[in-house]
Amino acid sequence: MAAQAYCVKCKTKREMKDAVQITMKNGRPATEGKCPECGTKMFKIGAAS
Repeated sequence: MAAQAYCVKCKTKREMKDAVQITMKNGRPATEGKCPECGTKMFKIGAAS
């Protein structure tokens, strides 16, 4: 199952396309990807389950 995040442009929660686990500057885990509908960058703080 892909990670879900809120798309600011579409104003809905969607599953991320090309989701990648990253570590932020402060050391916390996050997930970064793209919206499958509009292509906007999506971001979710916290470890992906």
